[in-house]
Amino acid sequence: MPKTWKRDRAVGHIEKRLADVKTVSVVDFKREMSLENIAVNKAYRMDAVHLYADILNLTDMLNVTNEEGVTCHKRTLRFLNQHYRAVHRIISRCDAHRVDFHNQRLHAVVYKPYNAENDAEARRVRRAVAIGQLFIDVLKQTGDDDEHIPDAKLRIGIDTGTALAVNNGRNGGREPLFLGQPANMAAKLSGAGQRKGIFLTNTAREVIGLDAVDAPERVPLTNEEIEACQDDADLPVTVDQIVDEWRADLKNNPIGSFEFSRPTPPLRNLDISVLTPGNSRRFEGVSMYADIDNFTAYVANHIDDDAEDVVRVFHVLRSELDRVLSSDFEGRRVRFIGDCLHGILMEGTSQTTHEQPTISTATLCAGALRSSFELALEVLQDEGIEIDDLALAIGFEYGPMTVTRLGLKGDRVRCSVSRGVLAGEDEQRRCDGTETAIGPIAYDKGTDGVKNAFGKNRKVSGLDYNEAVESLAEDGDTAAKQARAEAYSAAAPAIAKAADVSVRPYAERP
Repeated sequence: MPKTWKRDRAVGHIEKRLADVKTVSVVDFKREMSLENIAVNKAYRMDAVHLYADILNLTDMLNVTNEEGVTCHKRTLRFLNQHYRAVHRIISRCDAHRVDFHNQRLHAVVYKPYNAENDAEARRVRRAVAIGQLFIDVLKQTGDDDEHIPDAKLRIGIDTGTALAVNNGRNGGREPLFLGQPANMAAKLSGAGQRKGIFLTNTAREVIGLDAVDAPERVPLTNEEIEACQDDADLPVTVDQIVDEWRADLKNNPIGSFEFSRPTPPLRNLDISVLTPGNSRRFEGVSMYADIDNFTAYVANHIDDDAEDVVRVFHVLRSELDRVLSSDFEGRRVRFIGDCLHGILMEGTSQTTHEQPTISTATLCAGALRSSFELALEVLQDEGIEIDDLALAIGFEYGPMTVTRLGLKGDRVRCSVSRGVLAGEDEQRRCDGTETAIGPIAYDKGTDGVKNAFGKNRKVSGLDYNEAVESLAEDGDTAAKQARAEAYSAAAPAIAKAADVSVRPYAERP
């Protein structure tokens, strides 16, 4: 069966998801509340410091060999696993909360001391700085020469303010996700360059008495400024203690070797929850990112007076994006990263990936994501919910992919990393909210229809599902021709009935 998108099917799902959040409760976060298992129709308004830590040398690990084969993937995953276990130990010992660990990027929040305490926000910022420096100092010692694992080089971004904590869990992966300015700005700082250090937004700088600067992404904290934060935070552990505990943990709970097998398509049946280092997956396929553009500004505009609508919009949009990827095109969602969906797709068999059908299906899927997104905005607007100027930026790339989970039993995080995964995210980042971009490898391996749809710049504006189908089919793309034939076949009975009614005398019409 060809993989297709249908408007009626999308409308039905969007309306059901909107019904899930007909009534929404947004409350201020208090000390007795748990961030786990937040209800779908609930959100916590939380004052906290957001810390993002980017591992700058992940790309180096993926390029340790000329060919992207098993060796570089095993070393990269071991690299991430060792460092994740060290960072997780720091977070748990320093009373912070891990939000996500997405390949090279960790997101954590510091929400203690609570606002009722004196100088609470400044103390949270200083504590986050001290934790960030502890990350840097510990990960300088967690490499392994015998396993060709280098120390990690870190860049830290920190911001403070109010964000909404919502449920990010679907199908067994329940965890908090934060919507709002501080999470987004901290992420932007951590990803703003290759210079190591700790970078604070001007908001965070001024909270701890530092002067604002013209370009916060270019001004790391000085050693003296970091030491002042460390003195104030007085963290309960030292670098040596964490490293010693980490080494003992590795000895008592060795990582083991990463072993790969191929998944059998469709990828929607891939159960990520059972994966471990010794039971990982590797295949050739597409990695796709679909990011809701302008969502941070949307949250900032509505968090005070219309926070319930923020929850409704987010729930409806991400649920529909997930459905299109997983149900319509039988791909697999890896995770939501804030307001961005990361997914993987593959066409083929348990032994072989069919390159061109995979890339064509990804192109049709990208078009369907945009069609469903625009349709969801229409439904939300018809319900009287403000949507401002929300849009969708999509990027994807083809290549070898990995899927596994890192960490220890009972606290594993999903991971899908490869050159293609990083490249797919880069393609999405070069798009505005009307555009879809394809990576150079996918472009070169795609059909003539795919190449013509994206053009020499490998980027196209306004590529919805109908446009993708017609554009590719006109150039002979098999997947698109099958999708178009399926659409015509499905519409044929209704067209025939309409034609039959139109020629019969009025008195004989039903």
